[in-house]
Amino acid sequence: MEDGIQTKLLRHEEEEEEEEGDLKGRIWDESKKIWRVALPGVISRVCAFGTIVVTQSFIGHISGLDLAGYALVQTLSVRFVNGILLGMSSATETLCGQAFGAGQHHMMGIYLQRSWIVDLITLTVLLPIFIFATQIFKLLGEDAAVANSGGNISLWFIPFVYNFVFSLTIQMFLQAQLKNMVIAWLSIFQFGIHIPLSLLLVYKLNLGVAGAMIALSLSSWFLVIGEFIYIFGGWCPHSWEGFTVAAFKDLFPVVKLSISSGVMVCLELWYNAILVLLAGYMADAEVAISAFSICLNINAWEFMISLGFLGAACVRVSNELGRGNAKAAKFSIKVLLGTSIAVGLFFFILCLIFRRKLAYLFTNDERVAETVSDLSLLLSFSVLLNSVYPVLSGVAVGAGMQGTVAIANLVCFYVIGIPIGALLGYLTNLQVKGIWIGMIGGVVTQTVALVYMAWATDWDDQVKKASERLNRFYVKSSDNPE
Repeated sequence: MEDGIQTKLLRHEEEEEEEEGDLKGRIWDESKKIWRVALPGVISRVCAFGTIVVTQSFIGHISGLDLAGYALVQTLSVRFVNGILLGMSSATETLCGQAFGAGQHHMMGIYLQRSWIVDLITLTVLLPIFIFATQIFKLLGEDAAVANSGGNISLWFIPFVYNFVFSLTIQMFLQAQLKNMVIAWLSIFQFGIHIPLSLLLVYKLNLGVAGAMIALSLSSWFLVIGEFIYIFGGWCPHSWEGFTVAAFKDLFPVVKLSISSGVMVCLELWYNAILVLLAGYMADAEVAISAFSICLNINAWEFMISLGFLGAACVRVSNELGRGNAKAAKFSIKVLLGTSIAVGLFFFILCLIFRRKLAYLFTNDERVAETVSDLSLLLSFSVLLNSVYPVLSGVAVGAGMQGTVAIANLVCFYVIGIPIGALLGYLTNLQVKGIWIGMIGGVVTQTVALVYMAWATDWDDQVKKASERLNRFYVKSSDNPE
């Protein structure tokens, strides 16, 4: 009797160990798949955003006024346009990811070309934002000197922003088919040439602010040219079959998905831009804008790592939904969140340790440095939150649920976050710190909303929707004309 009980207990323990070993194996396999997408995405985004931060650092050491002007353009105008293009490009991520999962590789090149058409038209329509920047900033009530400096810098940003049309969409096209390591290498090269190029143009040739902006545009286009060579050179034989008139067909459904994607991302990116605008109305506008934008850029630079996980979430979820495997999609979400939170905790601790030294990377102004130091604790918590909600946003993009997230972003950021920030910033002595507390409040509520959405989603139903979407957009391959 006792022997039988012991045998059963031993068998039960063996089964538990086997299940535990199987779970560890599944987590390890899923982690490898995640990092295969996330690591190149992290490297490319950190390097690409790094060129913007390095340019800000060069300009900050040239002139305090131009630092504020650059911050205004980069945080308002560039973020506004980048938000629209990044959001609209995430439609490419959804469609290419699901097409790759379903084995419809030839459709990916068609989706890429459709995105180029839609994004090029969109950016051209938005150019007046850069051309009339001075007038727009003054209309918004910004300081006249800062607005004039921003207007001048804004014109230099025009050749830079056109790289977004191609770099964002190509990255998502290659990422969906697990070929984005090439973008990581190209991005490292881009960042590597940006610093010596900036030194040459700013100090050796003494071009000042103009030199810093020329270096930014040149290095960004090196990346795009490298991507073109990779795609057109035959390294994507199954997903790129050349230019085709099919790209001009069925544009409306792509525009519709692009708009919902654009609204989702824009509401998130514009949130920070509006908070910078609020900082510009404070007593010492130059110091407030500079300090706030420095903290936002540090936060955004770390956020580039989170965007790598956002991309991984989108690819893994869209691939599994395209394959019809809802269970694998749910398991991937759990592993993604665990990994991203661990990374977020590391940077949370790092920000706390170096809280008083961060500002001097960008400025020599003691007043700005002191304000940044005051904001550093709140910055640390923002960095930690970055490890959760981008992953959940990536899950939504992978499933094509951008419209639902757009509504959540609208309520959490604009009904909760901005009013709280404005009240604390202007009706208390917290000033810029109050605005940042409001920003965190909006992000916390958005994170809760996204967690609930992921938990409540019927993933089997999402598999059906992915299949319907692929069938609706399907075009026969030239290699498979049947």
